[in-house]
Amino acid sequence: MNDEFKGKSGKVKVMYVRGDDDSEKRSQNPRTGKGGGRPAAASRGEGRRGPRRDDKPGAGRERNRSDDREDRGDNPWRTVSRPPREEVSEAGEQMGANGRPIVDPEIIRRQRAEETRVYGENACQALFLSRPDCIVRAWFIQSVTPRFKEALRWMAANRKAYHVVDDAELVKASGTEHHGGVCFIIKKRRGITVDSWLSKAGEEDCVLALENVANPHNLGGIMRSCAHFGVKGLLVEDAAMLESGAAVRTAEGGAEHVEAISGETFEEGLEQFRKAGYAIVTTSSHKGTPLFKAELPKKMVLVLGQEREGVSDATFENADMSVAITGTGNVESLNVSVATGVLLSEWWRQNKA
Repeated sequence: MNDEFKGKSGKVKVMYVRGDDDSEKRSQNPRTGKGGGRPAAASRGEGRRGPRRDDKPGAGRERNRSDDREDRGDNPWRTVSRPPREEVSEAGEQMGANGRPIVDPEIIRRQRAEETRVYGENACQALFLSRPDCIVRAWFIQSVTPRFKEALRWMAANRKAYHVVDDAELVKASGTEHHGGVCFIIKKRRGITVDSWLSKAGEEDCVLALENVANPHNLGGIMRSCAHFGVKGLLVEDAAMLESGAAVRTAEGGAEHVEAISGETFEEGLEQFRKAGYAIVTTSSHKGTPLFKAELPKKMVLVLGQEREGVSDATFENADMSVAITGTGNVESLNVSVATGVLLSEWWRQNKA
């Protein structure tokens, strides 16, 4: 090997070439005496990289210690899969890793199906006075709390959760901007059967039957009229309809004075009342005896249908009596809740007043 080479400047440059027999290691620099054998694996990129320019002093040592911890399995940042811890409490409940009972999601779904939200100051005041035990949770804005002192005191004594929140939070809790400053989560009423109602009915009794009436605001107005004129029973296809938040709020406390009645079917429920001596009375915009000329029975089931179609043909044809609310004819018909108020007012006049 020729170890002398003269460049243009005339200075001698020295070049060193690694031989084939030295391919597995790097020789030392003859000028400095530094350097040393790097494994061939490192030259192929299989070893650990060298420190970068932005590495801090000692970073390599930290990484080595971290690697050691990972090898030992005690790295605090290492994700470890563990089976869920299940314990049994003294009450026999399965306990989760957080120390709380494990609740079956099906139970939660069923509980939520049995609950509903009601809101509005008058509605909630009447509900508290009538059936406080059904209250599960409550929200109030600060301005209404002085008028709910008794309710707050009762909930605190009976460990019922309640929250004093701002308007935005109450909108979220109630699901409406028309919350009236208060919202309750309550257990729904299930209603009663026709047989149960008949067992306690008196000689004078008016029951309202609603066929395909589902608008909550109409239902709320109907319940308010029923409470005003002393009608306590509503035959409906689904008792839960009378428990909706909008219906209860519109009733302004009237929902606490009426009770849902349900038969196997709506038609069977009417037939049960007929066999018990009730007259089935239907209404129509164009057919039937004018209301103020009709003699309304003391014991009757008054059937009302949805505004557009009214009662079904089968129900109308099987009725014992049909009445019509006469007027100018400028409109097709009255709103069903308004018609209820007119009809019940006349029944009250003839039999109660």
